[in-house]
Amino acid sequence: MTTETAERPPGRSRRWLFALAVVALLAEMAIAMVTTAVEQTPTIDEPVYVGTAVFSLEQHSLRYNPEHPPLGKLIIATGLAFADVHVDPAFDGDQTQLGRRVLYESGHDPGTLLLLARLPVIVLTLLFGLVVFAFARDLTGSAGGLAALALYAFSPDLIAHGSLATLDVPMAGFLLTSAWLLWRARRRPARYLPLAGLALGAAVATKMSALAAVPVLGLLAVLSVWHARHASGDGLRRTVRNLGLGAAAAAGVALIAVAVVWASYLVVDPRLRWTAPPGLPPVDGLRALAEWLPLPRPYLDGMRVQFGFEDQVWTTFLYGRLHVGSLWYYLPAALLVKTPLGALALWLAGAVVLVAVPRLRPAAPYVLVPSAVLLAVAMTGSRDLGVRYAVFLPMFLAVAAAGVVVIRRRWAPVALAALVTFSAVSSLRTFPYYLPYANEAFGGPADTHRWLHDSNVDWGQDLGRLGDRLRQEYPGQRVWLVYKGSGVPSSYGIDAADPFAVPPDEVRGLLVVSDSAVAKADSRLAELIRGSTPIDEVGHSITIFRRP
Repeated sequence: MTTETAERPPGRSRRWLFALAVVALLAEMAIAMVTTAVEQTPTIDEPVYVGTAVFSLEQHSLRYNPEHPPLGKLIIATGLAFADVHVDPAFDGDQTQLGRRVLYESGHDPGTLLLLARLPVIVLTLLFGLVVFAFARDLTGSAGGLAALALYAFSPDLIAHGSLATLDVPMAGFLLTSAWLLWRARRRPARYLPLAGLALGAAVATKMSALAAVPVLGLLAVLSVWHARHASGDGLRRTVRNLGLGAAAAAGVALIAVAVVWASYLVVDPRLRWTAPPGLPPVDGLRALAEWLPLPRPYLDGMRVQFGFEDQVWTTFLYGRLHVGSLWYYLPAALLVKTPLGALALWLAGAVVLVAVPRLRPAAPYVLVPSAVLLAVAMTGSRDLGVRYAVFLPMFLAVAAAGVVVIRRRWAPVALAALVTFSAVSSLRTFPYYLPYANEAFGGPADTHRWLHDSNVDWGQDLGRLGDRLRQEYPGQRVWLVYKGSGVPSSYGIDAADPFAVPPDEVRGLLVVSDSAVAKADSRLAELIRGSTPIDEVGHSITIFRRP
């Protein structure tokens, strides 16, 4: 059996069993994501994307959120099309105010609007699960495809971020799809290379960090064409010709990707009207090369906005310590906390198998190299705000983990089933609190805030749960709130005051603090916390203290 051809189940009944297993895994993931989407209030980034989606399509304007290309927000807008929500054309606030205007001041229920915005990302996340299954099945057969899909469907990070109206999962899924199509292009380049270009373009048109994968996938296009034509003969002249055809095919893939990016901007504004935002940082050195990319001017200026973010000094909270500036090892260290232990073991074993087993080795560049390059680039970033910047790893490495099924040892199937089951149980135990997930070695989701912060734990998602808890358990009590998020507390029945607006000795009653704020507490907040007693927690992301 070649590595490009999946094994065929021997009978119709077995095919039905595999199909039912795939449906069951995706149904489980869908239930988890929809439940999470219904119960969580807006995370920090979501209102900006929701507001931009509405304003962009209604006003045909690229004015807001230029640091991210339009495609991801157009995907979000497909859900909002079912709500009659509008923005005044004369609105002149910033993008944060725009998000608040759409969610909280448009006359619609914010929970309903947010769910409609999240549903397209949920559907897309489920479709990417099918890509994981198909990719792994192509490499190792149906059993491997099912194991890979199980790791994907039970991944707490994918469930958490796949249920949000954000851009991380769509970008990562499009990159995975492009890599899979390039793998299939080894047999039928004319069919799959254009599709790979479309998927790559969708990734680049969703989030600019996908640009790091473009050279890698271009080389994979060359490799696929070379492999497809290698059987036509040997010799130096034939090899040079095949490599030339591969380079031409890679250029074609890149041109298709560029066309997708342009199309995403033209859908928003066919006239491509654009005024650069004030205060764009200058570009010099290697960054100046970005100006030569054949991409729309709003895209290039958006890259300059991102450069400005990267030039800022951010604080990092890792393993209980606060650092000024980024840590190059932050993402690997955070992934050790945020990934089920069974999945970590299978990721490592699968990567080793892909490299060590001759018949799987050709797949290693398509699975391991893109994920390694993307991780290396993400590790150089200045914003250590969460493993969502590496959410591509649970996708690519789920495919790699499928390689374990080819190990010809009696214990291998048992170990594979046990580790997949361990990962599934760990994921199910955190339901429905997937965003603050931590594995058992780090104490589970209740202890995640001791190790990490921001979107790893507390991204503003539990404001609604806090409102319910205060009404049910602490009615009529004085509440002081330090909240890190984009939600509007009063919209969830929370009547709270700012503890920093009065002297510390006047802060009495309930002091409610987001765990990310606790992690980064300045001297004033630290003093308030020291004089308080923790009495409750909400969603593993907010702590309620009692002030005497």
